[in-house]
Amino acid sequence: MNIPSQPRPVVSARGVRVAFGAVTALDGVDLDIDAGEALGLVGHNGAGKSTIVNVVNGGLTPHRGGIAYSGTDAAGGGVAAARAGGVRCVFQELSLCPNLTVAENTRLMHQGLAGFGWRKRALALIRAKLAEIFPGNRIDCAGTVGELSIAERQMVEIAINFLDVGESPKLVILDEPTSSLDASLAEQLMAHVRRFVASGGSVLLISHILGEILSTATRIVVMKDGKVVTSRPVGEFTAKSLVETMGSVVREKAEAGVRGPSGTAPPVIELPAANGSAFGFTAGRGEIVGLAGLGGHGQTDMLLSLYRARSGNWLPRRPEEIAFVAGDRSLNGTFALWSILRNLSVGDLGALSRAFAVDRGREAALGEAWKAKMAIRTPDMGNPILSLSGGNQQKVLFARALATPASIVLMDDPMRGVDVGTKQDVYAILRAEAEAGRTFVWYSTEMDEIRLCDRVYVFRDGAIVAELKGADITEEGVLAASFSGEAA
Repeated sequence: MNIPSQPRPVVSARGVRVAFGAVTALDGVDLDIDAGEALGLVGHNGAGKSTIVNVVNGGLTPHRGGIAYSGTDAAGGGVAAARAGGVRCVFQELSLCPNLTVAENTRLMHQGLAGFGWRKRALALIRAKLAEIFPGNRIDCAGTVGELSIAERQMVEIAINFLDVGESPKLVILDEPTSSLDASLAEQLMAHVRRFVASGGSVLLISHILGEILSTATRIVVMKDGKVVTSRPVGEFTAKSLVETMGSVVREKAEAGVRGPSGTAPPVIELPAANGSAFGFTAGRGEIVGLAGLGGHGQTDMLLSLYRARSGNWLPRRPEEIAFVAGDRSLNGTFALWSILRNLSVGDLGALSRAFAVDRGREAALGEAWKAKMAIRTPDMGNPILSLSGGNQQKVLFARALATPASIVLMDDPMRGVDVGTKQDVYAILRAEAEAGRTFVWYSTEMDEIRLCDRVYVFRDGAIVAELKGADITEEGVLAASFSGEAA
């Protein structure tokens, strides 16, 4: 009697170990991903998620153990073997070339787009895929990527990796795919993931938005300290039990969201209504003011205008009254060739200097203090900034701003890729700093963060269309203002 053979996993990792010097990133990890499966991968920053992703996509060769694609051993195969095995990866740090068009970036990723007329075929394919995943988008696929917003770049990279050019992807790795997308775009993507999985494709989904994991994954793998600690069907988890499995304690939102000033604080920023806005903009001393609405509707432009108006620009002033925390850390935040410490201390070199030279002792003390306060996971602040996980890099950018004497801190969706436990710690730090008199202007694509603000301005088409306070700061209120006046 013939016994039907079990289908081989799309990807199978066995006993994978990866170390970076004295730091063990993966410690004997076993991981299988089957066809027709959406695997949710969760864990705190530094748990090993990005490292196992880089092993699966061929970017890293394990120091011990091995990886196979559909049963074929990929020893020494690298990225070429992963792509031949049907693996595609949407990186948390986007990989598009900003000087090329969307169509040209599509050609780079898909070598099957060759020969006469490839540009026309690339345009047609990427437009169709974008329309399938994100219906109603207005992305100009003939324009350069550098002209797109970070949300649009993320949408393009996602669409490129789901494309079928001669061979459909078997496994698409999504590493924080909605970190720059607003709620409506994120739901469109999650709906597409569910359709893709139902058709037999596989997805490895990494997200710190646990609702996305719980609503989309079929199985959840929890990592901690470079090891897999749990692998269970999604139905066996709740949001609370999942966070507890990750090793964190969930604080009640009501406790985390105790609001501060209610509009009686003296204003530190006052702007009249402009560009068709129904409201002017005001931020009081000690307030946390949120900027909300659909992504790309003027929130980042507002932050940049405020920064340009208040900063010393190229002519340094001491003390600087304003600091900026970038959300797109690879483009606007980190200095890739510098150490962790230098990335942190560069925000206020004047205060660390004596006789026009940086006092290295004071600089090191500053770094150690903020390493402890922000729980930056590194054995040595002299290590390169890129040795850190994405979330830990973001903590460094936060520390850079908060270590300055700036009375106003602008934040452009700064929690991208930061785990839920660290988010709670940062929220507490923000509230403590606000109570001490610091003012925060905070653009976020996450509704949980918007609810932590004292006051919220909702943007649509570059204008402020609503001002919400206190109990009116709700998801329903933000969405109603975001879509009011839209055609039915």
